[in-house]
Amino acid sequence: MTLLVLGLVLFLGVHSVSIAAPAWRDAQVALRGEKAWKGLYSLVSIAGFVLLVIGYGAARQSPIVLYTPPTWTRHLALLLMLPVFPLLIAAYMPGRIKAAVKHPFLVAVKLWATAHLLANGTLADVLLFGGFLAWAVADRISMKRRAQRPLPGAPERPMNDLIAVVVGLVIYGVFVTWLHRWLIGVQPLP
Repeated sequence: MTLLVLGLVLFLGVHSVSIAAPAWRDAQVALRGEKAWKGLYSLVSIAGFVLLVIGYGAARQSPIVLYTPPTWTRHLALLLMLPVFPLLIAAYMPGRIKAAVKHPFLVAVKLWATAHLLANGTLADVLLFGGFLAWAVADRISMKRRAQRPLPGAPERPMNDLIAVVVGLVIYGVFVTWLHRWLIGVQPLP
């Protein structure tokens, strides 16, 4: 469990610098340069991600059950996951979806985390998915108070929404039928 917590602290911590200390982040970029900051940011992110993956995998070997979700919540989780991949893609494909949702990436993270909290009830699940949910909520609130940096992405085109939905749903289908089991070891379909 220690590796999971350490990984979450590193991964979500570095992703929270703009939330908690935007002036410090800007000072570091000014001092070190954009490329050096992004390099350091990436290294800490990767280290945190690796630790949380290893820690979550280890915690699943000896689960501490906090609650047992009813079976129907797995079906609800599958439904909540349906827009996640289209929203992730829409975050980088400007169009009507991005304009309507404003922050599709954060909405996708919130849906993903909520779906998994509904379907899983171990301490590791609550730490992992609850941590991401709390981070996404905090980030969305902070975005109302700080200037937004532009995200890299495709140019705005009318087809972007269609691309985001079609490609996102294809990824969802592949993930639900095969990739989730291969990567995570859990088959989401009954």
